[in-house]
Amino acid sequence: MINPLVIKLGGNILEKEIALNGLFKTLSNYLKIYNRAIIIVHGGGCIIDNLMNKLSLTTTKKNGLRITNTDQIDIVIAALAGIANKKLLSWAKKFKINSIGLCLSDGNIVDAIQINKELGHVGCVIPGKQLLLRILFDNGYMPIISSIGIDDHGCLLNVNADEAATAIALTVEGNLILLSDVNGILDKKGNLIKVLNTNEAEKLIANNTISNGMAIKTRAALKAARNLNYPVYIASWQQTDQLIDLFNGSLVGTKVFA
Repeated sequence: MINPLVIKLGGNILEKEIALNGLFKTLSNYLKIYNRAIIIVHGGGCIIDNLMNKLSLTTTKKNGLRITNTDQIDIVIAALAGIANKKLLSWAKKFKINSIGLCLSDGNIVDAIQINKELGHVGCVIPGKQLLLRILFDNGYMPIISSIGIDDHGCLLNVNADEAATAIALTVEGNLILLSDVNGILDKKGNLIKVLNTNEAEKLIANNTISNGMAIKTRAALKAARNLNYPVYIASWQQTDQLIDLFNGSLVGTKVFA
């Protein structure tokens, strides 16, 4: 059986109707041809920002992570597990893809841990249990998973979606694709870096060519590539015509390997 495909959706795709239409049309066509389990993992920073602005609340980030105080975690949950997740489910329904909406801690898919008090309700994750996902795969469901985790003390946590997708890929031993609104990792001149290994990536992070959210994304990709022994791809959801090739392992965007 082909390895499950874990697709992380990022950038501002949730606000782009044309992009969502193209993506889910492609997913629908792909699933008709290939007998392959697919998992969608998503964040939704643009939706969080919209809600925060409407409530006149400020957003603070540290090293690419959103500081999530106790008075803001409910807003993050509403944005990610509510608005973003159900919006993606509605697109799946439109294209007749049998889907189910989950968060990271449903069925202990991953284990979530609070990073530190300074960041508030922000968590990191490690691989968990396959059982729930395997049951869903066997019954023809495509899980759509928001990046909300819950630790062993019942604390709700906002998890970086790239790191969440990596942990899920490790849980199911799947292939990982990180889709965003950029074509891949870019050099200082804005040119696409087609292939990147650990040593080259660390140099680019050290000199700030890769920084903030892209640094987190790159390190997540390297971690997955190292532990799965498969390359990970960072690419754009805007390249609809190339997505099926990407899903099948063709070089689209940046290929990251350990």
